[in-house]
Amino acid sequence: MISDRKLEHLLICKHFDVQYKNKKTGLKDIELVHKALPEIDKEKIDISTSIFGKKLNSPLFITAITGGHPSATTINRELAIAAESEKIALGLGSQRAAVENKDLIESYSVAREYAPSTLLVGNIGAPQIEYASKAVEMLDGDILAVHLNPLQESIQPEGDLDASGYVESIGRIVDEVDIPVLIKETGTGISGSDAKLLEEQNVSYIDVAGAGGTSWAAVETYRSEDKYLGELFWDWGIPTAVSTVEVSNSVDIPIISSGGIRTGLDAAKAIALGADSVGMALPIMKKAFIGHGEIIKFIKLFNESLKIAMFLVGASNIEELKNSSLIIKGETKEWLDLRGFNTEKYARRRN
Repeated sequence: MISDRKLEHLLICKHFDVQYKNKKTGLKDIELVHKALPEIDKEKIDISTSIFGKKLNSPLFITAITGGHPSATTINRELAIAAESEKIALGLGSQRAAVENKDLIESYSVAREYAPSTLLVGNIGAPQIEYASKAVEMLDGDILAVHLNPLQESIQPEGDLDASGYVESIGRIVDEVDIPVLIKETGTGISGSDAKLLEEQNVSYIDVAGAGGTSWAAVETYRSEDKYLGELFWDWGIPTAVSTVEVSNSVDIPIISSGGIRTGLDAAKAIALGADSVGMALPIMKKAFIGHGEIIKFIKLFNESLKIAMFLVGASNIEELKNSSLIIKGETKEWLDLRGFNTEKYARRRN
């Protein structure tokens, strides 16, 4: 049943509009301050980054997409070929299906076969302590992601609605595995206070996965006979820009900004807000149905647009981009002001 659900998720994301309707990422409320005198050579801009000992050519993560069904094997192979070619990080979908059914292991392990050197991120759910070590072993991953998806579980016909003990479970997973643990939401964002709880459990990375991209309430709405709840909560969550600011100002561990990131300009804004890396899933997944060549072209264009944004603010590397001046306006400013976060300091950077 889990395997069939994985296929349904893939096909729904491919063929239906599963993005947020009225709530957006908030990144359109972010304006990077242009420098008419950037004083750098664009051809020397360095967008590389190092994560847990691995040098990556770009801060872009292909965040968790799929696995757990024979059809996912092809998708993960194409993603892995592209990730290895462009030396970017690759995340896989929840490995629960393969822990419970060894016939499905190849749908995940194919990623390491075709991406032997780049950073690979495994994936389990927060309550699945008993799966942690097995998930690491089957993938030979560099990081284990633990996903949080209370909204999806609430709308999913088979949803698990007992979220008691998640914090303790995460702490035990961190203690059990011998690789870094990344906590990721699945499209509804993480608040600053939740990020602090996660940091206290010694997690190594947080992916905010904010609202504005793929809505998993939407995905599950297409699977449900009764559409009422899914449509009601379709736009639930903390916008990506808001979540990025909250988390980056609340903890000292590295963060990924994802959830509706679509371009290198989006990425530049997210990094200037405090992210260390950015993540993307849906657009890359759609390219994977065509083949790795299309994914590679997409990544190259993404990286080029990131470099142009960096050139226009005078940032020669990712660290300099993080200190770029920007303006936060509109609903994003209103949200952050109400949450007690100082938006004025961003405008004073590098002035």
